[in-house]
Amino acid sequence: MTTIQFGTDGWRGLIAEDFTHENVRKVVHAITRYVVRAEHPGKGVLIGYDTRFASERFARVAAETVSAAGTPVWLASDACPTPALSLLVRLRGAAGGIQITASHNPYRWNGIKFKASYGSSAAPAIVAQIEAELAKVLRDGIPALPPRKDLIHSLDVRTPYLETLAGLVDWDRLRAAKLRFLVDPMHGAGRGLLCELFRRHGVECDEIRGTRDPLFGGVNPEPIEPHIEALRHALHDGKFDAGFAFDGDADRIGAMDADGTFINPHQIFSILFWHLAGTRKLTGDVAKTFSTTKMIDKIAAKFGRKVWETPIGFKYICDRMLEGDILLGGEESGGIGTKLHLPERDATVNALLLAEVMAWHGKRLNELVADLEREFGEYHFGRVDLTLKHGQKEKALHYFSSAKFNRLVDWPITRREDLDGVKVYLGDVGWVMVRASGTEPMLRIYCETTRTETTKRVLEEVTGLVRSL
Repeated sequence: MTTIQFGTDGWRGLIAEDFTHENVRKVVHAITRYVVRAEHPGKGVLIGYDTRFASERFARVAAETVSAAGTPVWLASDACPTPALSLLVRLRGAAGGIQITASHNPYRWNGIKFKASYGSSAAPAIVAQIEAELAKVLRDGIPALPPRKDLIHSLDVRTPYLETLAGLVDWDRLRAAKLRFLVDPMHGAGRGLLCELFRRHGVECDEIRGTRDPLFGGVNPEPIEPHIEALRHALHDGKFDAGFAFDGDADRIGAMDADGTFINPHQIFSILFWHLAGTRKLTGDVAKTFSTTKMIDKIAAKFGRKVWETPIGFKYICDRMLEGDILLGGEESGGIGTKLHLPERDATVNALLLAEVMAWHGKRLNELVADLEREFGEYHFGRVDLTLKHGQKEKALHYFSSAKFNRLVDWPITRREDLDGVKVYLGDVGWVMVRASGTEPMLRIYCETTRTETTKRVLEEVTGLVRSL
């Protein structure tokens, strides 16, 4: 393999094809070169891993590679969520963190995320430096230096993570509400953590799919429909008030009401922002990626908060959170971060906060969504991912940007935005957006309108239009 390309959050590849020991060494050596040149290498690098096939072995290879450069390493003693590693990087003042994970990707994938010293996704400027170092490594190779086992230490991630999270919510309200929750970590790195935290504080909680399974039970470890059907069945069979699902490395959240209604990431983001800004009256603005719901704008206007819109990728949200007072930052895919914790996505934190909202207001999740829709209007989101022939995605972006595209079915195009991809507005009906993947022959189509059937129709029309180009 001659090229290794970083996406929106690190590098990912197919296990045994391009995600190999050799390529892991190359990427980690490039990260180590960056740490030595731009950070404080004496503060060490923390390394964690998820529950994927051989992740612990890849993490050991990473630790050996870092140590060979004379940099101390702390290697997690067990699989851990990516945000838990991020927290430890920040708490310990480490030079950075490396997490072996492919997040929500299918089981055949694995990957590497780098977490900067401030405890979140590496900023675009840092990624650019790592990519420059990687280009040199791919050209010149890795020095034949032996690992320094004396520099590799064990790291307990779980204990300080749970201790920190315990201080984020109002446990008295939660206990008094007598709610019962169900957690679905989808066989991933978040297993056992939220339930333990709830039980420690007298809140009832059960867990499904909490064992390690590198095949993730035959579904993608992504907390969206249809992958969380097991959660729906378990909610139906038990007497629970809500269910929470996490992706493979527990930085993205999905939620479900007791009746099996899926609460999508836009709704979760809106509920949390409404609660933190309105009920708890916490200060700060809101940051969201280009493909995220417009309901956030309405809530922000009510509470006098500014909306910062960024390109897609949580690293851009993180940048904004580091630069100013951002109460909450989120993206369409279920990654949400709050200044109460870290400038980082954390599914366990968001589940805790959702539980607090339910306890505070005495309402179920679907009742909270209904309240928001009554006050701010209905927002129905949908997304389609198209794998296209060579050149098709470029044609689609060009067409959507051109003046020739001035109407879609019954609706005129009233304005365009091109922060990341091309978004067109269909008057008061809503918006539709096309965005090309930077690493695959794929075009993503996003849409949000005031009615479910309208969103479906727009997505179908745009899909047909793109395929005809």
